Amino acid sequence: MTARSPEPDYLLTPSEVAALFRVDPKTVTRWAKAGKLTCIRTLGGHRRYPASEVHALLDNQGAPRAPEAT
Repeated sequence: MTARSPEPDYLLTPSEVAALFRVDPKTVTRWAKAGKLTCIRTLGGHRRYPASEVHALLDNQGAPRAPEAT
């Protein structure tokens, strides 16, 4: 019997993430480019965002913030 890997995380489109945060989809793209939000690229080059990370951000702190400089 082989071990099963955990189910993959559901992925959200930039528009879906933008609707959750009530921002423009371009803002979500900027967050991904700045490293504030994890982005996965599809074979067609489209960005997708892990739903678990997006919902964790919504539950914990709201919109992603820039990393603090030390």
